[in-house]
Amino acid sequence: MDDEYMNVVMGIIINGGNAKGLAFEAIQKAKAGDFDGAEKLIQESQEALQEAHATQTDLLTRTAQGESIEVNLYMVHAQDHLMNAITFRDIAKELIEQYRRIAALEAKA
Repeated sequence: MDDEYMNVVMGIIINGGNAKGLAFEAIQKAKAGDFDGAEKLIQESQEALQEAHATQTDLLTRTAQGESIEVNLYMVHAQDHLMNAITFRDIAKELIEQYRRIAALEAKA
């Protein structure tokens, strides 16, 4: 396993982890009523996901072009991180919207 491969794998893991962490922070901001802060963090989460996804797309393209890409536990772990981060970000967006609705209803009361 070469350094380039591990850099790719670690890039996916790090960006996926960062995206998930930012999405979690966004939920906390929304819970506190800071919807602008929540949206900013969701955007940062999206940017981290885009970076990880670009790396993944590069691997898929190289595979489609006939290059043999090693799949091992590290790569499986990286893909798991990425998919969990995407799912978590999607759920975070929904939770933020719910907090926004609750705040609007409370403001009317």
